[in-house]
Amino acid sequence: MNLILWRHADAENLPERMLEHHPSDLQRALTERGLKQAGQIGRWLNERIDSDSLILASPAIRAQQTAEALGREFETVREIAPGADTSAVLAAAGWPDGRAATVVVVGHQPTLGRVASLLLAGHEASWSIKKAGVWWFSNRRRDDEAQVVLRAVINPDLV
Repeated sequence: MNLILWRHADAENLPERMLEHHPSDLQRALTERGLKQAGQIGRWLNERIDSDSLILASPAIRAQQTAEALGREFETVREIAPGADTSAVLAAAGWPDGRAATVVVVGHQPTLGRVASLLLAGHEASWSIKKAGVWWFSNRRRDDEAQVVLRAVINPDLV
């Protein structure tokens, strides 16, 4: 299985006191810069993922707009909204067996950084994923041992 974690692109700001778990946080849209970032990464991903890849997006407007940059159908998954647990993200994707051969999760910090650290280091830590950044993982078996492979890390300023 390929698991691609894609953080939403640059979005409008809210006052700090309103950010976490505030209803209007879900309504924040991408900025002009964010739309450009999403387009850059969307083109990069489209060149590399199969047509039957499963795209899962948080219900937050900024994640929905980021996912739309792929120009493909996607599924809105409430369980990967801001503040989601790492286990909810992995369950939504079906890791490690996968709901599809490739699953793209369009979500949020700090959850995606915690998922990345769990997959690579075996425990949750506060790792940072840049806005519109992609971390691409796959799993494999070698000598009866399950392994996680980091295939790519890409940010919009590198495409």
